[in-house]
Amino acid sequence: MMALLSSSAATPPIRRHFDRRRRLLSSPIHLFRRLILPYPKPNPTCSASWRELGSLPFLCAPQIRPSLEVAGVAGVSPAAFRFCQQEPLALDAASLAVKECESDDELLAAVRLRVRTFYDEFDQSSGDQDQRRHLEEREFEALKDRIDGKRIGFKRVSCINATLPLSPLLGHANGLCSACTFSQNGEDRVVVATLDINQCLKLADELTGKRPEELGAGLMRAYLSNVCVAKELQRNGLGFAIVSKSKAVARRWGINDLYVHVAVDNEAALKLYGKSGFVYENEEPAWQARFLGRPRRFLLWADLSQIELVV
Repeated sequence: MMALLSSSAATPPIRRHFDRRRRLLSSPIHLFRRLILPYPKPNPTCSASWRELGSLPFLCAPQIRPSLEVAGVAGVSPAAFRFCQQEPLALDAASLAVKECESDDELLAAVRLRVRTFYDEFDQSSGDQDQRRHLEEREFEALKDRIDGKRIGFKRVSCINATLPLSPLLGHANGLCSACTFSQNGEDRVVVATLDINQCLKLADELTGKRPEELGAGLMRAYLSNVCVAKELQRNGLGFAIVSKSKAVARRWGINDLYVHVAVDNEAALKLYGKSGFVYENEEPAWQARFLGRPRRFLLWADLSQIELVV
C-alpha cells in the first residue's frame, strides 16, 4: 500500500476519477445546467418562448454566452441569443409629440408607464395584478390632485409626456402598448416617456434647493420628478426631449432655477442631466438614504435664466 501511494509510474484510479470529474464540472454544459436552469422568473413580454429564454439572465453574460454558442447546448436556439443582443426599437421622430398632458386618459397612461418602470417586481399572478391596479389608481389620484392645485406646498404641477402613434413599428413592445395607450382626437397613441415638473417649496423626503436665495423666493424654483423612459425605446433621445420641454415650461412659469434628484450610481441619468445643463449642488447623507431605504442621491441644478422665453 505504501508503495502504491508513493509510486509515480501510473495515475491512481481515484485520482483519474477526480481529474475526469473536474473536467466535467468545468465544461460549458455543466455551467449552463448549474447556473442557468434553476428556476428563472418568466417575462410574459418576451417575443420568444420561455423554453428558449429560460436562461435569459445568464445568457447575456459575456463570459458565458460564447462558451454556450460553441458548445451548442441543447434546447437553446439562436433566437435566445438574438434576444439578448436585441437593439432598442427604432424611433419615428416625425411622429413623436412632446407636450404637456391634456387629458385624464393620457395621464393614466403616463402613470402606468411609471408603475411599469419603477415597480417591475409585479408578475402576472392575479394578486400582483390587483396590487398593480391599486397602485396605478393611487398614483393617478395623487398626481391629478397636484395638477389641480389640491396639494399644499405645490403652486403649479404639470405632467409632460412624449407620445407616439400606435403602429406596427411598436409591434415588439406588446406590454408597453397594452398598458400605456390612450386615445386623442380619434387616434391611439402610446406614452413612451414622462416626467412631472413641480413648482413648489420642496419635494417630500428630498434635498431642498437653495436657489434663488432671496427671502420668500422658495416658490420661484421647480423640481423634476418621476422621470422615466420606456425600456424598449431607451437611447433614442426621449429623456433629453422631455427634460428640454420641461425647461421651456418652467421658463414660461417664470422659473429660473430647476432642480432634479438622481441616485449617485445612476450613470445614465447623470449623463442625461449633464447633457441637459444640470450641475451638482448638494448630496444626501448616507444615514438619511439608509433611513429611507433607498440609494443615496445627488441634488442637481440648472440655470434657466439664459433660456429664451417662448410664449
